[in-house]
Amino acid sequence: MQKYDYIIVGTGASGLMLAYHMVMDSFFDQKQILLIDKEVKDKNDRSWCFWEKENGIWDTVVHKKWSHIFFNSESYSNHASIFPYTYKLIKSKDFYEFVFTVLKEKSNVTIVHEKLINIIDEGTIVEVETDKQIHLSSKVFSSVLVSNDYKNQSKYPLLNQHFIGWFIKTETPVFDSDTATFMDFKIAQKGNTRFMYILPISKTEALLEYTLFSENLLEDQEYEDEISKYLNTKGIKKYTITHRERGCIPMTCYEFRKQNSKNVLYIGSAGGWTKPSTGYTFQASSKKVEKLLLFLKKRKALSSFEKRTRYWYYDLLFLDVLYTKNQKGTTLFSRLFRKNKVVRVLKFLDEETSFIEDLRIIWSMPSREFLKMIWKRIVKFCSNKK
Repeated sequence: MQKYDYIIVGTGASGLMLAYHMVMDSFFDQKQILLIDKEVKDKNDRSWCFWEKENGIWDTVVHKKWSHIFFNSESYSNHASIFPYTYKLIKSKDFYEFVFTVLKEKSNVTIVHEKLINIIDEGTIVEVETDKQIHLSSKVFSSVLVSNDYKNQSKYPLLNQHFIGWFIKTETPVFDSDTATFMDFKIAQKGNTRFMYILPISKTEALLEYTLFSENLLEDQEYEDEISKYLNTKGIKKYTITHRERGCIPMTCYEFRKQNSKNVLYIGSAGGWTKPSTGYTFQASSKKVEKLLLFLKKRKALSSFEKRTRYWYYDLLFLDVLYTKNQKGTTLFSRLFRKNKVVRVLKFLDEETSFIEDLRIIWSMPSREFLKMIWKRIVKFCSNKK
């Protein structure tokens, strides 16, 4: 069994980001790195979006940028510039091709296609068992969970951000190609938080996603029917569906970091890197990977990488409210965007605000609902201490 310095399990966004940063840093030139994934990543299986100031490290593969976003609900609508931010879209196939091209040129990188069975930290060495063999490493980073504990606990609420999206092409120009529709709540809520998300690639091309923040998923046909109905209400009747995509992102404050050990760190969604209140993962992972590289050079136990921040508590309270009163999502998000400048909201969701800016965001939300949840959290915390 060959021993590696680092093993990365899972070649999704976070795994490839980590591998890319490693091979671009001379500190890791003599380190043997193994990437494991059960699949060959060469398809456009998902789209990643994020907002960012100026140019970023992944601009080479950005497919489309928007300078404005649109928020829409029964109580509030706003078409706003997001300067100094730009909203960006990356198609996964472009990202995979870019990173794998770089990795395959490196002699210290090995890529295998095997299914993960288990990861065992023995204290001085880590065993990574797959369906084909056992690999050994000093440090392991995994975006693949070997436990579903986060689904089987009740301490923290778990909502799913689930969607089906259509890439469509219309016969005539119908889209504003400079504006991304962040959330359009002017659709039937049916007791949940439901909205349309629209990314116009050109005046005749767009991605439309019927999205829910809720516990339970729908039958595929319901997502499809709602997209069709929405297009019809907009007078868009002549179009071709060029591609479909689907997704389900866990939204939870479950402490994934408890799964980490001295030599094993879970990353991406498996490591709790998804923003619990929004489901955004790409940019958060990019930032955390940069911090992780600096951390690795200090040779500390991986279990000590990052701790809770105040934003974790904000997200927890927001999810508590959204979980218990799922039908109020449109009210909560409408207040958030109506009472705050869009740029401040984006800065807050990026976890880059000052405490004074945080308070302005917090004061804009329904105080009665959140005070109830704070009290319930205090009671639950005290009960768990007994």
